[in-house]
Amino acid sequence: MGVTDDLRADCPNCFALCCVALPFTASADFAITKAAGTPCRNLLADHRCGVHSDLRAKGFPGCTVFDCFGAGQKVSRTTFAGHGWRDAAEGDRQRVFSAFMIMRQLHELLWYLAQARTLRPARSLHDRITAAYNKVEGITLSEPDTLLAVDVPAHREEVNELLLRASELTRATVKGKKPDRRGADLMGAKLKGADLAGANLRGAYLIAADLRQADLRLADVIGADFRDADLRGADLTDALFLTQAQVNAARGDKSTKIPDTVTRPAHWGK
Repeated sequence: MGVTDDLRADCPNCFALCCVALPFTASADFAITKAAGTPCRNLLADHRCGVHSDLRAKGFPGCTVFDCFGAGQKVSRTTFAGHGWRDAAEGDRQRVFSAFMIMRQLHELLWYLAQARTLRPARSLHDRITAAYNKVEGITLSEPDTLLAVDVPAHREEVNELLLRASELTRATVKGKKPDRRGADLMGAKLKGADLAGANLRGAYLIAADLRQADLRLADVIGADFRDADLRGADLTDALFLTQAQVNAARGDKSTKIPDTVTRPAHWGK
C-alpha cells in the first residue's frame, strides 16, 4: 500500500490551519511578517485564501511550497471533530495550532513509511514498516491531550531506522558505486547531467543547484533541500522519499520526470 489520499492536503476540509498557526518572515518567500497564531491578512472568513490563484505574483511563493501531508484536515475534522479555531477560546486555539504542528510531523512519518512499504527490495522489512505505520497512525487518531503529549523525536528516531535500512536495500540494486552526499553542501552545484542514481542525498543542501538532465532514480532524497534547484529534464521517476514540498520548492518543466506520488507544480509550466 502506497501513499493514500489522507496523507495529501485537502484544503476544503481544513480550517486554514497553515494560514494561522505558522509564522511568516518578510522575505523572498513571504511579502509580510506574521506571528504564529495570527491569521494571514489574505485569509477570508470562510477559511479560503483571497489570493490563492495569484500567490507567487503577490509575493507569497512560500505558501505554494508548504505541504501539511494531510495534517490540516485530520486536526480539523478528526482531532477536534469539526470545531474550528475561530469559535474557540484563546487557550483552546493554541491547543489546535500545537496539535497541527505535531500532526504534520506524524503525517510526514506516515508518508515516508507508506513509500517504504512499496519498495520491493526492502520486502523483508515490510512487516516492521507496516507495524510502525499502524503505530503512528494510531497516535494520530488520539484525543487532543494525548496527541499534544506525544514525543515526536522518539517516534522519528524509531521510524528513521527502518527508512535507512529500506533505503540501503533499495539503493543496493543500482549497479556501480553510488555517491554518498548525505548532508553535503551542494548549494549552486553544477550537476547538469550528473549520474546520481542510487545516491544518498539525505539532508543535502541542493539550493539553486543545476540538476538539469540529472539521473536521480532511486536516490534517497529524504530531507534534501531543493529550493530553486533546476530540475528541468531531470529523472526522479522513483526517487526515494520525495515529497510534494520538495517538488514545489524546485524549478522544473514538462520534461522533468517525477513519481506518481507527487503532483507536477503549476508554476513549472506546461
